[in-house]
Amino acid sequence: MSESNFSFKLKAEDNEARVGKITTSKGSINTPAFMPVGTQGTLKGIFTDDLLKTKSEIILGNTYHLLLRPGTEIISKFGGLHKFMNWKKPILTDSGGYQIMSLSKYNKIDRKIGAVFKSHLDGKKIILSPEKSIQIQKKINSDILMVLDDCPKLTNDKNLLKKSLDTSLYWAKRCKIEFGNNKKKALFGIIQGGLYKDLRIESLERLKEIDFQGYAMGGLAVGETQSQMFNILSATVKYMPKNKPRYLMGVGTPADLLGAIKYGIDMFDCVLPTRSGRTGLAYTWEGKLNLRNSKFKYDKSPIDKNCHIRNLNCYSKSYLHHLIKSNEMLASMLISLHNIYFYQQFMIKIRKEIKNGNFNIFYKKYMSIFEKN
Repeated sequence: MSESNFSFKLKAEDNEARVGKITTSKGSINTPAFMPVGTQGTLKGIFTDDLLKTKSEIILGNTYHLLLRPGTEIISKFGGLHKFMNWKKPILTDSGGYQIMSLSKYNKIDRKIGAVFKSHLDGKKIILSPEKSIQIQKKINSDILMVLDDCPKLTNDKNLLKKSLDTSLYWAKRCKIEFGNNKKKALFGIIQGGLYKDLRIESLERLKEIDFQGYAMGGLAVGETQSQMFNILSATVKYMPKNKPRYLMGVGTPADLLGAIKYGIDMFDCVLPTRSGRTGLAYTWEGKLNLRNSKFKYDKSPIDKNCHIRNLNCYSKSYLHHLIKSNEMLASMLISLHNIYFYQQFMIKIRKEIKNGNFNIFYKKYMSIFEKN
């Protein structure tokens, strides 16, 4: 049986909110989709088997961090990250562009060369060119690859953002050439431009001329307010191709997801479910719970009575509160697993409501709940 080509099919719409299906050689992804983040080939504290049980259909890996540890030589000997980490479903890899921003004190930007890093682990010099980024992602054997982009920090300096935009587009063209004509995989372009609508639209239109299998909104979730993010989405998403996946990178809270889906976004990733789990924060249908709070000390109820993965419905909030206060690692594992489960149940419910034409009712109800948090 031959492997499937990458494709996207739009299946239902409710105003701008949409349901679709991405097909890859490693399986299908129902959209809107949330991608748990496995930066270094693992979701912290979560077994791969349990991740499958949460109904996660795709995860994200990090090009820069996997390059440093364990290195592409080891990963490629296993035939890619799927076999190395025992994950049989699709993988999306970011390009290293976010690390250009987040690890800015360790690197410098050269338009012709790319990003020149000093490894934050051992100080070794690393050159991440657009071509090198694609080569690494190919060795990781990811199903969806991202172009290398220059992702600036939050700024109102329009000249700086325009320069960054031009660099990102120059790199995007080089990434497209290096990617070649591989119909089994996909390469996504990344829209930049900060909080300037005209720059965002310029970036998108020029990326469309290069032609990618999907388009991502980069440079958000970097410190702007939620309303600023939504303003950019409302101005930009309507110009994104309707027949291709739309990805909002690094987002976010349940309210962020709801708002972005309302504007037509299809894909999300964020470390929040697992990072919050490690600090005792649980996401639920009633909102966010801080299980460190003493009000849970005697609470016999579970976080979610319907979650049977690892018998999560058998652990009381009181017990989880105790584990957190005792600095027991089991607390992080259980709450992180619950949060991933909740996010996937949230997306399943959203897809159902869009199909039924009830998304706006669902949106109003749960935006009210999550905004109270």
